[in-house]
Amino acid sequence: MAETPDDLPEPDRLDGAPHPRETMALFGQDTAERELLASYASGRMHHAWILGGPPGIGKATLAYRLARFIFAHPDPAAPEVQSATSLHVPADHPAVRQVVRMAHPDLLVLRRGWVHERKAVSSDIRVADVRRVGPFFGSTAGQGGWRICIVDAAEDLNINGANAILKTLEEPPRHALFLIVSSSPRRLLPTIRSRCRLLMLSPLAPQAIVTAVSSMGDDAPDIDDQALHAVAGASEGSVRRAIELASGEGHELREMTSRLLDAWPNIDRAAVHTLGDKAARGGSEAYEAVMEQALDWVHARTVENAGARGDQWPELWSRASRMVRDADTFNLDRKPLILNFFFEISELR
Repeated sequence: MAETPDDLPEPDRLDGAPHPRETMALFGQDTAERELLASYASGRMHHAWILGGPPGIGKATLAYRLARFIFAHPDPAAPEVQSATSLHVPADHPAVRQVVRMAHPDLLVLRRGWVHERKAVSSDIRVADVRRVGPFFGSTAGQGGWRICIVDAAEDLNINGANAILKTLEEPPRHALFLIVSSSPRRLLPTIRSRCRLLMLSPLAPQAIVTAVSSMGDDAPDIDDQALHAVAGASEGSVRRAIELASGEGHELREMTSRLLDAWPNIDRAAVHTLGDKAARGGSEAYEAVMEQALDWVHARTVENAGARGDQWPELWSRASRMVRDADTFNLDRKPLILNFFFEISELR
């Protein structure tokens, strides 16, 4: 039932990293994994779960991990389920191979899809795709067990799509399971939230992020170990964010920002202009990456010089924080904000 990805772009795949359905290991989410396993092994599995938490912490990976486990062990009373300590299933298991290929007949994945007419990814999960839910759960499971629908992510459902899911959520057939990935569960319709169990995942510790990226093996993005360790603590507990910060343009922006800050108070104005141009081209995420690094640097100066240099560092931190917020709120040109920040710190001693 799942749409075969073949060579089409996948909006839920991070460039340079394996897709969550291809990821066999899960790091830093042992508590959430144990809760799902215990619920399944009890024989009283709730029919719908919202897996919540910030982007890039393993929500979709956990959803596919649970789906693989249930497909591999459709009887929750089976000894291998009752004795299991995790949701791990060997990569060579037939159910795993089918899920990886998006070819399992009892798995439906709702996500933003490829619109052939426009040759682009849709801006939301299309209502036509959501309407597949009824017939999918209304038919007998192809392999005699569970039927599972993964929604990734719930924020991509428009109001019509969300309402189309409600009927099945209200009257789920036996052995039906919804796994709804959401970075902002509070934004979901109350009628959806009320019919689901909410399981919040925690941001990952820096070492868990390093381990998760390092474990990708041949699928790991081309990231220098030193760069990975440097961004792990600044990634807000997100593997996705760590990869973005440490690879490609994100890494280059961090390097450029670090060189400027390390040279303080002798700020190279030409280099600031170059950084501003590059960050402006990269959009809001690039600007925020530069300013978050700069804010961390100002905070360190604030702590280091507490009581020794008046209020200039705390005041700068407050102004810079406001600049970050205002840039989004008022859609301001990012380059002048970056120039203003670096030229201002060059005047501080």
